[in-house]
Amino acid sequence: MELEDQWWKGQLAADIYQALRYKELKLPPYKGQSPQLNFRRYFADLIAIVSNRFKLCPAARHLAVYLLDLFMDRYDVTVQQLHMISLSCLLLSSKFEEREDRVPKLETLNSLGCMSSMNLVLTKQGLLHMELLLLETFQWNLYLPTAAHFIEYYLSIAVHEGDLHDGWPMTLLEKTKLYMAKYADYFLEVSLQDHVFLCFAPSLVSAACVATSRLVLHLSPTWPPRLQRLTGYTWENLVPCAEKLLIAHDSDVKEANKQKCQKPGQQQQQGQTVYHSSGQTATVAQYLHRPSVQYPQQVPQPGLAPNHRPASYLSHSTASLQGPNGPQHGNTQAITASQDPKSSIPNRAYQVSMHYTCAAPCFDR
Repeated sequence: MELEDQWWKGQLAADIYQALRYKELKLPPYKGQSPQLNFRRYFADLIAIVSNRFKLCPAARHLAVYLLDLFMDRYDVTVQQLHMISLSCLLLSSKFEEREDRVPKLETLNSLGCMSSMNLVLTKQGLLHMELLLLETFQWNLYLPTAAHFIEYYLSIAVHEGDLHDGWPMTLLEKTKLYMAKYADYFLEVSLQDHVFLCFAPSLVSAACVATSRLVLHLSPTWPPRLQRLTGYTWENLVPCAEKLLIAHDSDVKEANKQKCQKPGQQQQQGQTVYHSSGQTATVAQYLHRPSVQYPQQVPQPGLAPNHRPASYLSHSTASLQGPNGPQHGNTQAITASQDPKSSIPNRAYQVSMHYTCAAPCFDR
């Protein structure tokens, strides 16, 4: 861990970051004019499911969805063709971002449960033809930065020992970093679900993921000077994107609370920690317009049980992908910031139109 931290502070990491920032200035424009735009979330979820099945890196998954967005924006294709295009985008991105031995094989792809449910069989000739078409469309250039390409660089200084949690100094720095990484990954996945995030620069989306993670974890100041210097973004720059991320988070928390309330007889366990110790609900506007709030001093609450683990939000079944006609994610206006850290969200069939769910665990001070 110490060597990794030193690497991110080195000159090579800084040079790579500057090269990515320069490259994102030349990204092709996205107009959002595809006739199949209402199917976009379904195919983004398909890419995420297959990517998680093969344990591909986030950069490969985000690049695949970005390739799909650009291709759909330029061509009018049928829904059946979009299945082949989506998987071809994932194969191309994995060949670009991953080691050769981690690239999905044709036989393994065809053996997935979601392939049989879609009545789709991939052929070598069909994949080669589609990959060539994609490469020609992008002029053989796959060097296209996404939010996932910036997140690790930002996370290297996202948490500092001088930060406060609910106004109190942190005593478990490494555990805080762990939760920060989990939430940043969660918000990155949220950004894949809606094409509206394509109107922001990838580096800004990544910075907004870090900022919203600090908000949800009650770290203050929310956007410290060190992150502003590293990213080049002020808090005001991040607010429009952060607001969309927080609305999605609110919907996921409400869904988790709804499922928890459906279990009769469950009693709130003692010794749990919640985000808003006041028990109140904060609106999105209240979240966003207090970037440097210092939380009031309170009596420290008991910490988590030693065997506590954050719930996984990518535990979807590859065999239960629904068709591209699921209900859409509704916009809501409040952020419910209280969760039971010990209750995990029950496994359920993957619903195409839903964001990745994530319990809202807290950490010890």
